[in-house]
Order: sequence, then C-alpha cells, then structure tokens
Amino acid sequence: MNIKICALLLMTTLYSGISISAECVILLHGLARTSGSMEELNHKLSDEGFSVANVDYPSRKMAIEDLAEIAITAGLKQCMKMNASPINYVTHSLGGILVRQFYKVHEPVNVKRVVMLGPPNNGSEVVDNLKNIPGFKLLNGPAGMQLGTGENDIPRSLGAVNFELGVIAGTQSINWILSTFLPNPDDGKVSVESAKVKGMCSFVALPATHPFLMKNDSVISEVINFLSSGGFKHGSSVNHCAGREAT
Repeated sequence: MNIKICALLLMTTLYSGISISAECVILLHGLARTSGSMEELNHKLSDEGFSVANVDYPSRKMAIEDLAEIAITAGLKQCMKMNASPINYVTHSLGGILVRQFYKVHEPVNVKRVVMLGPPNNGSEVVDNLKNIPGFKLLNGPAGMQLGTGENDIPRSLGAVNFELGVIAGTQSINWILSTFLPNPDDGKVSVESAKVKGMCSFVALPATHPFLMKNDSVISEVINFLSSGGFKHGSSVNHCAGREAT
C-alpha cells in the first residue's frame, strides 16, 4: 500500500475517536459528469446531519486505476479536514467502480457504508458495442474504454466487494438507442443485472433513468435509508446484512 495513502487511512481512523462532528459521506460523480451533478444529494445529506465531501475529478482524462487514487484520496482528505468519521460513500455510475478499485488495493479502514447508483459492476454492453467507433474514446476517455463486460475489463476483474454495500439500479431509459444494446430492464446505460455484485448487502431497482438517478426523490430517500440503517425500505428491495458496523 502507498505510504501516503496508508497514513491518510490511519489518520481517518484516529480522528474517529475524538471530537466527531458527524459521519462523512464522500460523493463521487459518474463519467463525463462533475460534482455539480451530485449537489442535490449534497444538500439532502447535509440536511440529514452528514458531513459531505462532494469530490470533482477528471473522469475523462485518466484510467480507472489513477482516478480511484486521486478521487478517493481527495475525499478522505476533505473528511479529515471536517473531522468527520466514519466514512461513507454515495456514488453514481463510474464512481462506484472507483470505490471498488480503491478498496481492492487498500483495506476499507473506517468505511461504514457505500451506496452505488447505477454502477456498471459487471460492465456495460454499450461500451462493448461502441468503444471502437471513432470519437468514443475522445468523449469518454481512458476510463470509458475500460467499462466493457469482458473478463479483462476493469469491472469484471475487481471481484466481490469487501465493504457494506447497497446498490440502486434504474429501470427506465430516455435513450432507446443505447437500450437496444442492453439486457432489459435497464436505465439506458447499465442493465439491472449488471449493477449487481457479489458481496452486496442490499439491492433495489427503482423507476429512474441513469442520468438522473442521483436527483430522483425515491432514490435519494433510499440512499438516506441505507446510510442510516444499513438497508433499503422499498417493498421490492432485498436486504441481506443490514446493520454491519464499520471496521
């Protein structure tokens, strides 16, 4: 483990024992988006008493391995500055893959809960079908090229999660062209099945589209439910291990 990262993780653990203002939630936006796309979640979580680190990162400029180190290190530093602990994450799309990549390399020290919105946990067939089309890499960058469904693509190589995870998948699409590449149901970018991952604690599929999952009222309500109790409350949700504590 990188010495600087190790020291940062240790510091977040030490801070957890003194003068805590609130739990920290690190927000990670999706591919080709900015932290502005997560502002509604930022406000709603702040209203619930969480300290929030809404991280902006250059999603189209680097590979997933580099983005994970940059984005999550930035979020951990913000949590430490706010003296907020333990650490939670709410991610959209690519942001969830960054968390999986980071905690494949680093131990999930002081991580309590993670909620992923529309994560391509098994990759996206959209990438499989379009990655060789001229302009795809220009629009989506190196990380976008790594999000296919192949065994050598990043999502399929990461294995089971090692933290308490709730996944929210969308079932509606505003892009019928992209949906033709995906198994139904899907959210226009990621199928419901692809959002699932081994080791997750809770799963729910809601009538929301991929670009707007993080702004959907029902989704936001379930995010708060999971962060607060370790489970979703929607009637169709599946909860396996609610209430597990951070380590």
